[in-house]
Amino acid sequence: MTDTTYTSLRDRAVLISGGATGIGASIVSHFAAQGARVAFVDIQQEPALALAETLAAEGHTKPHFVHCDLRDIEAYQAAIAGIAAKLGGIDVLVNNAAHDDRHDWKTVTPEYWENRMQVNLRHQFFAIQSVAPLMQAQKRGSIINFGSISWHLKSGGMPAYTSAKAAVEGLTRSFARDLGPDGIRVNCIIPGWIMTERQKTLWLTNESRQRTLDAQCLKEMLEPADIARMVLWLASDDSRMCTAQNWVVDGGWW
Repeated sequence: MTDTTYTSLRDRAVLISGGATGIGASIVSHFAAQGARVAFVDIQQEPALALAETLAAEGHTKPHFVHCDLRDIEAYQAAIAGIAAKLGGIDVLVNNAAHDDRHDWKTVTPEYWENRMQVNLRHQFFAIQSVAPLMQAQKRGSIINFGSISWHLKSGGMPAYTSAKAAVEGLTRSFARDLGPDGIRVNCIIPGWIMTERQKTLWLTNESRQRTLDAQCLKEMLEPADIARMVLWLASDDSRMCTAQNWVVDGGWW
């Protein structure tokens, strides 16, 4: 957790997608510690409920969790409407949810391709479509999209994922232009290799760890909190004139 207090985040209404585990859970926790009014959606119900109870037990306002499959846009937009009604609007949107499934380009079917777009790209657009009118009405807001360092590094073995994540940067810059006149900032965070439990379980080895450290300028593996701290800054008024940018948090790898 950060020692920095952003007074502008107290009582702000924050919506986070994919908040049950990993980077998303750290983001939820960091906003709760700032005194924000937090809601998050996720397809994983058990860890989400556990996170909300843990934060409440720590003395924070209990985050509002809504179980939702983000591939179902109608259900997701209904969930956003319900969250906005409960929180009295949405000041900050964090489009975090994604899934970096590895796959061989030779085996990709049209159905699999569409599924990867749904999981990694499409829901970001429709979440913005839902929250932007609320932000326009109050003439302020911060939207934070999540890209990926993978395609910048020319990583292979997951072309549908890297295509979706590359598109997030275009989405960010387009919305920054469209929504800027209403005081809404739209930025993209590009994480390096973040040591979530999933990454450590599936792909971390002594060799991959050393390769990453050799490539980074800073010789320390990144943790979810390193990303959450950047999210807080971009959500706060401290970054009030920052928009349409990619914010790389990778220890100097790319």
